[in-house]
Amino acid sequence: MSRERLAGLLGAAFAAALAADLLALLAGSGTGHLVAKPLLMPLLAAYAAVRGAPRALVAALLLGWGGDVFLLSGADWAFLVGMGSFAAGHVCYLLLFGRVRTSPVLGACYAAALVAVVALLWPDLPADLRIPVTGYALLLAVTAYRASGLGPVAGAGGALFLLSDTLIAAGVAGWPQPPVPDFWIMLTYGAAQYLLVTGVLTPSSAGRPLPTGPVAAPSPRARPRS
Repeated sequence: MSRERLAGLLGAAFAAALAADLLALLAGSGTGHLVAKPLLMPLLAAYAAVRGAPRALVAALLLGWGGDVFLLSGADWAFLVGMGSFAAGHVCYLLLFGRVRTSPVLGACYAAALVAVVALLWPDLPADLRIPVTGYALLLAVTAYRASGLGPVAGAGGALFLLSDTLIAAGVAGWPQPPVPDFWIMLTYGAAQYLLVTGVLTPSSAGRPLPTGPVAAPSPRARPRS
């Protein structure tokens, strides 16, 4: 089987798993969500690897899978470990992005949005989560901003990742949620990771081309997406 065909099959499998997860959430099927969610990032990581992705990209996706699995649990320790796994994934993304050109105006917008959201959420967050959530939010905002340097596809992925986790934080703070909040969280999360992968593998001419092979890669509470 050619690499192109295998990549196509893996991409289709990721799309099918995401659709199954979203349908399970709409149907209120906890079992369906429990089965489909852990398949997402391994399939996307395999798709990226077959397409010659840098190691840092594959690592970011697998760390996202670790976060997904831990956050299926309702335990406080699992919440923190899962958030830590996602944070490590964002570090991988930042190592991968390197020194791509980014817009200072967009950076100022992200900084203003970060300060506003944290200031609004802070009083309603559980006391033991305020510092971890704030630190993670800062890392996520920087990732979203730096992703924009690869072009609009990766930039949209970074923005959707930020939106997804903002919905989570709002749930943790006890704010009003949209109907079936986990559906919107998983929809924006799945789209975010796919767009980041696409943006890294096919960067815009506006961004610095990234290495495309594993050898050339840089070395190196609703409950979230539950």
